Amino acid sequence: MRVRATFALVATLAAFNFLMMSAAVRAQENADRPVVVVETSKGTLSFETFPNETPASVAHVLALVRAKFYDGQRVHRAQPGFVVQFGDPQTRDLGKRDVWGRGDAAGSGKTVGAAEVSKKHLHVAGAVGLAHRGNPYDADSQIYITLARRPELDGRYVVFGQLSSGLDVAASLEVGDEIRRVYVR
Repeated sequence: MRVRATFALVATLAAFNFLMMSAAVRAQENADRPVVVVETSKGTLSFETFPNETPASVAHVLALVRAKFYDGQRVHRAQPGFVVQFGDPQTRDLGKRDVWGRGDAAGSGKTVGAAEVSKKHLHVAGAVGLAHRGNPYDADSQIYITLARRPELDGRYVVFGQLSSGLDVAASLEVGDEIRRVYVR
């Protein structure tokens, strides 16, 4: 009887230890995945980043966020059921609306310089990626959020994050809506 009780106690302690270690690992993983908060004229959304899988893309976007690059910009692309996109500094000027999202001035002027495209993170609803003009190495500041599963984008664009809240906000955004403030939480 004493052996069974000892075995049960050891098994219970081992299970408890495993659960505590698993929780600690999950907490560390979450701490290593910065969350970006986007305050818009229609509400707030946030997304978790994937720095272990897409380190150059995440570092590039976080540097732009910390420099307040996105603050005051506007949504320049919104296609219901498909995608919403922002990240063009030209959108601060309503007089340039006809060129929003296009041309050399439609970014920060410095590309990511890495094609971190993979099939680990797919274009599901709420996937956060970086747009480019045909070459993933040239992705820069234009962030898009998919509003539904879009398998045709898989393997062509980097998914560097996933919405953790605000899919309804993203889906409500229209061209011209303001990106009031973006910050890292």
